[in-house]
Amino acid sequence: MKNQADFDRFIQRHPHPHRAIFEKPHLSRRRFFELAGAAVTGSWLAQPARAGDTVRELDVTTRDTARQVIFILLAGAPSHIDTFDLKMVNGVTPSRVNPATIGGLEWPTGILPKLAERLPDIAVIRSMRSWALVHSLAQQWSQIGRNPAAALGDIAPNIGSIVAAEKADPSKIFPPFLALNSAGAVGSGYLPATHAPFRLSPGATGLPDTTNVHGQSRFETMYSRLRALDAPLREKSPLGKDVEDYDKFYQSAKGLMYSPVVDTAFRFTPAESARYGNSGFGNACLVARQVLAANQGTRFIQITLGGWDMHNDIYGAQNPNGSNIFTLGRTFDNGLATLLGDLKSSGLLSETLVVVAGEFGRTVGPLSGAAGRDHFLQQFCAVAGAGVKGGRSIGSTNASGSATATHGWSRNRDVRPEDIEATIYSALGINWTKIRYDDPLGRGFEYVPYAADDLYGPVNELWT
Repeated sequence: MKNQADFDRFIQRHPHPHRAIFEKPHLSRRRFFELAGAAVTGSWLAQPARAGDTVRELDVTTRDTARQVIFILLAGAPSHIDTFDLKMVNGVTPSRVNPATIGGLEWPTGILPKLAERLPDIAVIRSMRSWALVHSLAQQWSQIGRNPAAALGDIAPNIGSIVAAEKADPSKIFPPFLALNSAGAVGSGYLPATHAPFRLSPGATGLPDTTNVHGQSRFETMYSRLRALDAPLREKSPLGKDVEDYDKFYQSAKGLMYSPVVDTAFRFTPAESARYGNSGFGNACLVARQVLAANQGTRFIQITLGGWDMHNDIYGAQNPNGSNIFTLGRTFDNGLATLLGDLKSSGLLSETLVVVAGEFGRTVGPLSGAAGRDHFLQQFCAVAGAGVKGGRSIGSTNASGSATATHGWSRNRDVRPEDIEATIYSALGINWTKIRYDDPLGRGFEYVPYAADDLYGPVNELWT
């Protein structure tokens, strides 16, 4: 697709229910589900499975510059015009945002001062637009790279699960897909449970419960008995697949116990935590860095930092110590800036793609009556590492930040979550046009929807 007009025409011709549902946030609940049902039915009829095929893909050239990915989801949707696409609004934006021009980028040094120092490593996609204005839908969309209401939405795996399926190394002891502070992370969909996210939230000193109160010998005995009791269920029960999946989770968890390699990667000192900001997010960034340094098989790490849904008091005028753009920005700034700095100093940044995005952006111009900003489709995505050329933006928005002014990439249209998904796969050397014919609906699961029709693809300009 060469431009926005071609893209729009394709969307209109195909049962791809983007605009019909999600760019009208005030639809009634009944009308929403009527449209969603029609979209799902249309998608179901659109493309029957090709009998006998296992995988189909186009001959494309991937970037193949990344060994692993850290995907940071800023749940709740940060205000793009107060962070990575700064727009100072006269009489609205407080002076303590302290805007500065750094390498040609307008930057809120009063909100994200440490990341200002890391800007030479960061490329900011400013011509990005979300499909959805509903938190749960848009967050899921960001994680599966497709419409959750479409035909395969309910069984679509997390991007990290696809990475695990493609890149897992059975000889390594760490889970290929690690989800930190991400209890709501989308799972492995229809793929085996071995590709599901291993969810954990680091405590004050790291990963808890890596030993048993009864001792290792007693624990081994109890674990063996548990497996013996479950064996008949795995072999004969109609629930055998579910029990087998549970057993795989048990085995993964057991592999993290009584291991000095695990203790080194998943534990940290109070001083190390302080460097990352003494926060749950900072601790997750610290663990991510240590896990990748251990090189024990983790290829995709998702970290979630929530709290960005700032409909009220976004600048903290009423409650300076509450959850506002300055207080949450400090947590984010401390964690991410330190992570990027440590990855660079160790050499890991050159082989690690770091992707940061919310599910959408927030309204521009004057604040709402509650002194906040509401849901808005325009957003940003920040990318670093794995050869990405930093210190610049891909695309730009107009003076208010309400719409894309220049697209800044070869497709000459807004960047969408599907394009970010394709970019992640390409960076890892995964063919983003692949279609698997092992899905339970027999329809064919596309790694990136309509990629074989060239509707979506990687943002290669990040590297050039």
